[in-house]
Amino acid sequence: MVTMSRATEDYLKTIYQLATRGEPVTTGVLAAELGVSSPSVSAMVKRLEDGELVARPDNRTLRLTESGEQAALRVVRRHRLLETFLAHVLDVPWDEVHAEAELLEHALSDRLEERIDTALGHPTHDPHGDPIPPRHGRHEEKWGASLETMAAGSRFVVDRVSDRDSAALRHLGELGVRPGVVIDVDEQAPFGGPRWVRIEGARHPLGTPLTRLVHGRVVNP
Repeated sequence: MVTMSRATEDYLKTIYQLATRGEPVTTGVLAAELGVSSPSVSAMVKRLEDGELVARPDNRTLRLTESGEQAALRVVRRHRLLETFLAHVLDVPWDEVHAEAELLEHALSDRLEERIDTALGHPTHDPHGDPIPPRHGRHEEKWGASLETMAAGSRFVVDRVSDRDSAALRHLGELGVRPGVVIDVDEQAPFGGPRWVRIEGARHPLGTPLTRLVHGRVVNP
């Protein structure tokens, strides 16, 4: 059995996040995401394979086993509950809660996790719109269409905003881009220029690095 150390939990959570975003899960990608060397990744992956938490569908890619996914979801649940607690109770800015939750998620006991969940009223989503896995039962991780793909004239409601880039998240928050907000797409500037959008009546240019972080669905005008 693999010991659920901080490093083990980080690997499982990262594999889960890459897979649910539709990105390839390879040792090279893991090394880049976690900021560690390829030999370190190979050694950890071997331990995860021996512990039947990770499997290899082919020579290059990795996937979580059922046990590995359950372990990853426990970490994801703690992380997103902590983000919600930090934002709603301690008023930590939404672009800072991810980094703080990364530090706290490994030390949170099951008892305190449930106390936080109860105190918050059993939230279903964190401040960025990410769904919080339930303690028991099935969990569905869906990413809607990105704002990057929306044509001019579209009306788009935000469901999730990626928290991978805190500076970008801060900027989007300042513009009013948050889950539940409706964005009207005015036009796409030619030659790779920004997409012009309206948020609560104000017009803003958003470049591709920003629009690809915003996910949601089209609504009727």
